Order: sequence, then structure tokens, then C-alpha cells
Amino acid sequence: MPDGNSLYGPLDPAPDAGWSAAGLRMGFFTDTSVCIGCKACEVACKEWNGVPESGFDLLGMSYDNTGALTANSWRHVAFIEQPVPAGHRTAAFAGNPTGGSAGATSAAVAAGTGSASGTNPGVPPGDADAAARMADAVPSAAADGTGTRFLGMPGAAPPGRGTGAETRTDFRWLMMSDVCKHCTHAACLDVCPTGSLFRTEFGSVVVQEDICNGCGYCISACPYGVIDQRRGDGRAWKCTLCYDRLGAGMTPACAQACPTESIQYGPLDELRDRAAQRVATLHERGVPQARLYGHDPTDGVGGDGAFFLLLDEPEVYGLPPDPVVTTRDLPRMWRRAGLAALAMTAAAVAAFVGGSS
Repeated sequence: MPDGNSLYGPLDPAPDAGWSAAGLRMGFFTDTSVCIGCKACEVACKEWNGVPESGFDLLGMSYDNTGALTANSWRHVAFIEQPVPAGHRTAAFAGNPTGGSAGATSAAVAAGTGSASGTNPGVPPGDADAAARMADAVPSAAADGTGTRFLGMPGAAPPGRGTGAETRTDFRWLMMSDVCKHCTHAACLDVCPTGSLFRTEFGSVVVQEDICNGCGYCISACPYGVIDQRRGDGRAWKCTLCYDRLGAGMTPACAQACPTESIQYGPLDELRDRAAQRVATLHERGVPQARLYGHDPTDGVGGDGAFFLLLDEPEVYGLPPDPVVTTRDLPRMWRRAGLAALAMTAAAVAAFVGGSS
């Protein structure tokens, strides 16, 4: 049954796209609680898909050197630092502040260290606002300790070894490997005028670069800001869920390379069950903040083909809290435009008939 948040389509996207013999829908489950930030997924993705080099800059956001998903970074490992007061009796992750990945001042200073990413919109170099977009821009919050602050690049020795225990502070490092969500109701598919974007038999969304005309409609349509345009090329690029590997019965390169199995690939229903069990386990172990993101088939995009286990609010990771497919209102808009056109036509006819009589 069509969902109210979609331009069209039920919750089983492959058969709806015409795949009569489609098998189980496949997808990603990314468990951020075991991500170590090694970036093996980024490297494997680039190597297998021939993605151009990028991410050689220090952005002032910890070890995050790619900044965001772009046409040249189909996987992005985010590093979010959250400082908390030291205390041996503090329960695991209890009382941690919610905030961005860097202090606004340090992020603004570091904004000038990046070079052009070669993509659009990409990660703008020299833009202090862009670099500090996830930072706490309220000076008073940083001053009184209620906000976030930049911790600097980690040193070689354990915290407090050189300065003494009295100056030691604790913090947690949230890491997440972000990727295209392969939405059930994909707005990029709805707006593509050439059919460059298509739904595969595995339920994923793929760009056919050979027929992409570079119009950019899909970029503005994506509720997650995933799709990006490569400058000098003009075409849109994003994760394909390693469509060529799936057709050969292989695991996507990023999931294959992940050493901790933070990125898991398999049938989507099975992954959702596994994720629910993982959340329950974390709650039992004293991590009540653990929650799933993008797993719900009743959300604004009909559920994602790539969903996540998070340890904080989605906004902390740079994710929209309540994404909605951007083409949801198009049918209503076209109906109103049609009614308006009919009304104007009727008024013109009435004026003509009245004038001639």
C-alpha cells in the first residue's frame, strides 16, 4: 500500500520497480558502538569503485579529514568528541553532554586548512561557518562547561600522565561510518529526468553515470544531503552498495574490510532483528542512549536500506532527526496548479464571452 510520505510505491521497492524475480532486500546495518574509526571502509570503497582521491586535509574536527559524504567520498567516517568530567563512579556514558564535534573557535580557525574537494556542494574550504556547523557557537556555553570544546589532536601518552591526575578529564569518542541510505521512498529517483538513477533487484539505488546529464535535481531532492556532483565532470555520484559485487554474490567492499563488523551486510529484515537485539544488549549493559536510526518502515522515507545504531541524538552525527522524502507534496502541488490553471482558463473564457456579448 502506498505510503503517505512517498510520491509513489509500497514498502517493497524492488518489485515495485519492475523486478518480478527480486529476492530479499539487502542492506547495511552500521553499529557505531563498535566502530574504531580506522577508515578501512573509506579506503576499500575508493579502491574497489575507483573513487578519486580526497580527504588529505585537516578540517579541525578531530581525525575527520573527509568532512562529509561527497562525490569523491562515498563513505565518511565521522569523529565526534564529547568531553565529560572525570569520575570513577560515573555509569558508562551517563551524563554526557550532547553537542558537536569541535569547538566553534577552533573549527573556524581550522577552516582555512582545507583545499577544494573538487565536488559540489562538497566541503567548502575556508568557510568558517561550514567547518563549525556541528560545533557549539555559543561562547558562554563553552565558558561555563555546558557546551562542547575542542580537545585537540590526541597525544601519544595517556591523559593526565604529563600534567597529573588533577587536570585529567575524560571524554568519549563517537565514531560513525556514514553512507547513502538507499531509501525505500527515494526522492532522487522521483526527480531524475533521464532515468540515470534506478532501483536494483536488491532494493538499492544506483546512479548510471553514463546517462546522467548533471542536472543536479537529485542533489537538492535528497533529504540526507548524500548525493554530490563532481566538478569538471558534472555528473552525480554516490554509494552503489557495490552493485557489481552483489551481482557476483560478494559482500560490499566496505563491509568486507571492516575489522570490527561495525558495518554488517545482509537481508534487511534479518539486519533489523539483529539490530534490535544489539540495542537490547547495550541497554542491559548500562548504555540507555543506544537507539536505532533509519530502521522504521513507517518513517518519512519508508525506512532506509542502510540504517544505524547510534549512541546519541541523530543531530550529533550530522543526521536529520526526522527525514521526509522531499517529493511527498508533489502530487498535491500539481493538483493545485492544475486547479489554478482551470480556474484561470474559465475566467478568461467568461471574460471573452461576456465581452463579445
